[in-house]
Amino acid sequence: MTDTLLPSTSAASPSLVAALYHFVSVPRFESLREPLQALCEANGVKGTLLLAHEGINGTIAGPDEGIRTVLAFLRAQPEFAGLEHKESWASKMPFLRMKVKLKKEIVTMGVENIDPNKVVGTYVAPQDWNALISDPDTIVIDTRNDYETAIGIFRGAVDPQTKTFREFPEWVRQNTGLHNKPKIAMYCTGGIRCEKATAFMKEQGFEEVYHLKGGILKYLEEVPQEESLWDGACFVFDERVSVEHGLKEGEHKLCHACRNPITATEVTSPYYEEGVSCSNCYPTRTEEDRLRYRQRQHQIALAKKRGQRHIGT
Repeated sequence: MTDTLLPSTSAASPSLVAALYHFVSVPRFESLREPLQALCEANGVKGTLLLAHEGINGTIAGPDEGIRTVLAFLRAQPEFAGLEHKESWASKMPFLRMKVKLKKEIVTMGVENIDPNKVVGTYVAPQDWNALISDPDTIVIDTRNDYETAIGIFRGAVDPQTKTFREFPEWVRQNTGLHNKPKIAMYCTGGIRCEKATAFMKEQGFEEVYHLKGGILKYLEEVPQEESLWDGACFVFDERVSVEHGLKEGEHKLCHACRNPITATEVTSPYYEEGVSCSNCYPTRTEEDRLRYRQRQHQIALAKKRGQRHIGT
């Protein structure tokens, strides 16, 4: 595979980041890909948008005017007229390119016939979330993956420690103790996983199922830190790696060998080598793997010297 170099971003300016999703029937979703891709590129917008029969999902970033133009285009489509989004800022462009992808699902759980438009849990506003999860009759479940929960979680929440969202349904089936309390409260990064997770829970016979509207991102944006029941940072799927209260950029880095977030302390580990390994992945990688990663890191360093950006960074 040929390495690709990008222009230097040393003069980068802040980017507006918009996270969005909308479950709705879109039979014509394939026809939207090309005009949406072209519009984003023409307005300096980068990121990833997924289109499927069941709706749209993704995160994009760019200049304020460019993001507004793309959102206006989406809301001009009859299917997406009610589209909501969440905003935050990144100190520099957090994506390398723009990708509009056609998918079977906009979030993959691997269970057929789960339709949040037909059945879903009860939405709970961020301002009401603390009361719900503090109720002793409530079981709180984090629906995210283990590398996400490792850096932040709501106080008292159950962590399924799943590697992928596909593992979540089986985890529910195996944990019969979830029926021991009347209320189930679920949350995820921006809310989309909980659309399907709560729909699945309802189909499994759970009656009182709730989910945090807007997800962790909306909670961190609207709930004052002094009132917060959130501990740690929230993993995000872009170059910022994590955000904290007020959606301020976090201090985590990303290990480019295993894609796991790492803390400043983990960077001091003898197993950490930039672009090559960290304490999470060192035991599972071979010396041959690390040699390949070092060669890639060397190419990145050479590109940086030439004032260019390697596509793999």
